[in-house]
Amino acid sequence: MDSTRHPRPAADPTADATTEAELFWERHYRTRRTGGARVNPVLAETAAPLRPGTALDLGCGAGGDTLWLARRGWHVTAVDISGTAVGRVREEARELGLADRVAAEQHDLAHSFPAGRFDLVSAQYFQTPFALPRARVLRTAAQALRPGGLLLIVDHGSTAPWSWNQDTDIHHPTPTETAAELDLDPGQWSVLRADMPHRRATGPAGETATVIDNVLLLGRTPTDDRRTSVR
Repeated sequence: MDSTRHPRPAADPTADATTEAELFWERHYRTRRTGGARVNPVLAETAAPLRPGTALDLGCGAGGDTLWLARRGWHVTAVDISGTAVGRVREEARELGLADRVAAEQHDLAHSFPAGRFDLVSAQYFQTPFALPRARVLRTAAQALRPGGLLLIVDHGSTAPWSWNQDTDIHHPTPTETAAELDLDPGQWSVLRADMPHRRATGPAGETATVIDNVLLLGRTPTDDRRTSVR
């Protein structure tokens, strides 16, 4: 499907910061080879037993998660601030015969959010060196879940050698801290997983390192006896 550009309001007081963020991620994806991107392992682990439905991939980047889900029958809305990233995901979906399952949209999530209701929302390493109302965006994502739906948030728990952010003073929010920041009604959302697993990761140049993932999985309470379906 064609990507959609969602412009920010002309009077936005943070327009300069938004432009800087967009240019940063444009440069990132224009200079980075993105073909054949891999699925993030925690997403694969979480989604593998689920019956395919509708999914939202926040910050889709190179599209590894979007295409993995689409291959397994999910209808995926893929969102990124970078038009280059969005265009490449759209093109690869078309080449793989998955265009009917992938809607690629360009959003600055600080100012716009994709329409729709979802069975799964994935926020994989949804972090940036620029100002972003992250908690507000993730709360909006939680509200976009259908009853019984899942919100999977995977953050960096450590700094990989190839990370764009090598700040030694950076604080990596724990899953508990992220859940507290979202401050969701426990009567409507429940914490299904909150842990910090270690794994061996491979960087873009083939280098490897042990990294920590901060994993938070939230479920929206069903309105009746139905639960998120599994095979």
